[in-house]
Amino acid sequence: MKRVVFAFVALAAMTAIAAAADLARRAPGPFYAPQPAIVQIYNWTGFYIGINGGGGFGSSNWDSTGSRNVSGGLIGGTAGYNYQFGQVVAGIEGDIDWSGINGSTTNLCPPGCKTSNTWLATVRGRLGYAADRFMPYITGGAAFGNIKASVPGFAQTSSDNTGWTIGAGLEAAFAPNWTAKVEYLYVDLGSFNCGLNCGAGLVTDNVSFHASLLRGGVNYKF
Repeated sequence: MKRVVFAFVALAAMTAIAAAADLARRAPGPFYAPQPAIVQIYNWTGFYIGINGGGGFGSSNWDSTGSRNVSGGLIGGTAGYNYQFGQVVAGIEGDIDWSGINGSTTNLCPPGCKTSNTWLATVRGRLGYAADRFMPYITGGAAFGNIKASVPGFAQTSSDNTGWTIGAGLEAAFAPNWTAKVEYLYVDLGSFNCGLNCGAGLVTDNVSFHASLLRGGVNYKF
């Protein structure tokens, strides 16, 4: 009788061990749902500095000899501040560039009448729409620069003028503190009177300057 009981107990124990082992093989263990990825929305608020460069093309008109095309490159520095509220970004930006924009004509001026611009600066407001790391914007404000008029054999005349500018662009963040932009600006520096130095024998000879600028730039945001 004892042998039967022991055999029954042993059989029950082996059955329980086998069932537990089978259950352990089937159970996958605790399941943890993956945590949702947290995407950091880019914030445009802050001060920044950068560099810009590109080219310009336009025209300059002299009372005495008419209009001539001007073109050339420019490069310089940029500084500004943005403040973001919601998806709207408002800011102010200033820049100053070396400019090689110039052009000449021999029309009514056989020696060649030349208009040059050697430096150009702007101070502008900007208004943009932030789509995370991309921000299209419009911009406008004051422009500053010189207009030089020269005729071979006569004294070169120049004037530092204040004018206006308006344009638009697109800026994109490609690293936590770095952005890149492309923009278009129309700049009008008005005109100045170069008088007898323009070689036409006129006391009043107004010289104007306006140009379209296509520039790219890289900024570092603090």
